Amino acid sequence: MDSQSIIEQYQKAIIQIATNTGTGTGFYLKEFDLIVTNDHVVAENAEVTIAGKAFDKALSRVWYTDRKHDLAFLEAPKNTELPDVKLGRDEEMKDGDQVVAIGHPYGLNYTATQGVISKVDRIRDGLKFIQIDAAINPGNSGGPLVNNKGEIIGVNSFIIRGGDNLGFALPVNYLREALQLYVPNKGQASTRCFSCGYLVTTTNIDSKKYCPSCGTEVKLPEIPEKEVEAVGAAKTIEEILKELGKDVKLAREGANNWSVKEGSAKIKITYNPDNFFIAGDAYLCQLPSDALKIKPLYQFLLEENHRTKGLVLSCVKQNIVLSSIIYDLDMTKESGADIFRNLFKQADYYDDFLKKEYSCTDRLEE
Repeated sequence: MDSQSIIEQYQKAIIQIATNTGTGTGFYLKEFDLIVTNDHVVAENAEVTIAGKAFDKALSRVWYTDRKHDLAFLEAPKNTELPDVKLGRDEEMKDGDQVVAIGHPYGLNYTATQGVISKVDRIRDGLKFIQIDAAINPGNSGGPLVNNKGEIIGVNSFIIRGGDNLGFALPVNYLREALQLYVPNKGQASTRCFSCGYLVTTTNIDSKKYCPSCGTEVKLPEIPEKEVEAVGAAKTIEEILKELGKDVKLAREGANNWSVKEGSAKIKITYNPDNFFIAGDAYLCQLPSDALKIKPLYQFLLEENHRTKGLVLSCVKQNIVLSSIIYDLDMTKESGADIFRNLFKQADYYDDFLKKEYSCTDRLEE
């Protein structure tokens, strides 16, 4: 298969994963009805946010973690038809084979990079890894490494920083072994002991924190009685979102990033603690296809910017964006709620108005 065919085959099987600390990639295995990703992507969370081309953003339970092999298994979305992608066999791999790495580097959806296997059995930390020259970046972690037959032969796991396209994927045989270990206990919080490899579950864990086989301290992916709260400005932002009726868990898109919908508008909220500013950017519709309507549209946007207070309309490439900037030390929960409430309300209004009056088109979403 060529790389384009592989991308088309995998698009709906690739899953975006987000926690309150970062983002990553996963992929759905229909045979086991679960999502595979890296352990470091879920980052000790028992619940993460998932999104894909075939379903809206949702919460997903983490059922299995494996620190040694950097693997985690998540609950698949309900009532969603996802493609059946197949696992390959690592014994068929050889140096020089062409591969495709699929993931979400830097938040860019469904990015695929092509390369070759530099070495099929590079040893690192006592495990074999597939060394590849296909560019993989932050956000690719947990995505599939696919051969030219469209089969998954590895899980993209890490890169060497500063190296020139030095990427490493966990071979599929380790994934098969983990699946065989977990599936008989499916639906039960489980972790694989990183010392002895024993599967620790809620029914056999010793004193609620030790491996019953070797006594190593382990941690099951269990939802805590009290969720760890954000701090500082991030905590205030999440309190505001709750007050405005938004699901904070679903809104999280990594550290200090949130995304919500208001009507047909999509609002991204970003906090940069280094420059002390909170930005709310509402992505509205796109510029009209009729070139004759663009000039009067620009004139309207400029006039509105003189009229509105605390909001700015702009064009970012083809997108029309409504933005608000807040200095974190000036923001209280009350003032922030007023600002974001107004941003959400005006975003929904402008999105509908611009489509109706200036023939702006629906925003393209990945």
